[in-house]
Amino acid sequence: MSRNIEELARDNVRTLTPYQSARRLGGNGDVWLNANEFPLPVLFELSQQTLNRYPECQPKIVTERYAAYAGLQPEQVLVSRGADEGIELVMRAFCEPGKDAILFCPPTYGMYSVSAETIGIEYRSVPALENWQLNLPAIAEQLDSVKVVYMCSPNNPTGNLIDPDDIRALLAMTAGKALVVADEAYIEFCPQATLSGWLQDYPHLVILRTLSKAFALAGLRCGFTLANKPVIDLLIKVIAPYPLATPVADVAGQALSNRGIELMRKHVAELNSRRAWLLEQLPRLSLVQQVFSSETNYILARFTDSPAVFKSLWDQGIILRDQNKNPGLAGCLRISIGTRKECERLIAALQALSVERA
Repeated sequence: MSRNIEELARDNVRTLTPYQSARRLGGNGDVWLNANEFPLPVLFELSQQTLNRYPECQPKIVTERYAAYAGLQPEQVLVSRGADEGIELVMRAFCEPGKDAILFCPPTYGMYSVSAETIGIEYRSVPALENWQLNLPAIAEQLDSVKVVYMCSPNNPTGNLIDPDDIRALLAMTAGKALVVADEAYIEFCPQATLSGWLQDYPHLVILRTLSKAFALAGLRCGFTLANKPVIDLLIKVIAPYPLATPVADVAGQALSNRGIELMRKHVAELNSRRAWLLEQLPRLSLVQQVFSSETNYILARFTDSPAVFKSLWDQGIILRDQNKNPGLAGCLRISIGTRKECERLIAALQALSVERA
């Protein structure tokens, strides 16, 4: 019977390789440095006791506060179940399966391809240059029938910003043909690099944001799509009737209060300080071949025999994210910035491993 059920499924779903999230990969660690989460919980108390009623489709307090935070109008903000839902909503609203395509530039976030495969939309990948910047001539050659270009800046998992001149060139070559979706999940760690101020000049620019990273609310699953009103109006047509549960909207509203934003910025400053410390420590280790600069809450580093390093740390309860299967990232591990104690434990474990393998 199970075989018959499988045959009922769509062909593309049967062959789909799901996104391997940090939680899906598992592990039994006590130092979790693999999911780019804030390492400590933030405390909020629920104030809404109206769970007998359906929530607002777009909670007013959340959209208004996020618009104010982003320097936009509420009509330019769509709130969703994480930025992941925003990725998919754009495809559902603008791409016809079997006709249109999306494009992205690996190494980058894996959900762009998974969402496209799930919906049945062709995806094209144009590998980034060696410095992880956009290969604009190669992109230009692949734009036929492309409706959406996804660009992550700061990029996950590399941690670098995309050159703003290249972004403007990309926006110029896609004008009137495709949307450019800038994934800014990590923008709070380098707020000067946001493209939110560009929306007035580019009607086909879309920006994705989240409360999962700097706001320390990964478990809340609350994201935002920022765009001009014509884009938002189309996305509203395909979003679920009640995308945000009442408790989610309650906590999100508190996180976006003046006090909540002040707390977030304090946490960002602390993480950036610890990132700077790790960027000093890692290159001193003999196991480390290269450490890449980062504008995020994680660091990408290339190790000698990275599988052995990864397993040794895993066995000690220190869980990193293996990037070996990502294009151009052979030997690389991604390290989320934890607490100072967790960062020190990581360095101590790597120092001991370096001595052991010397």
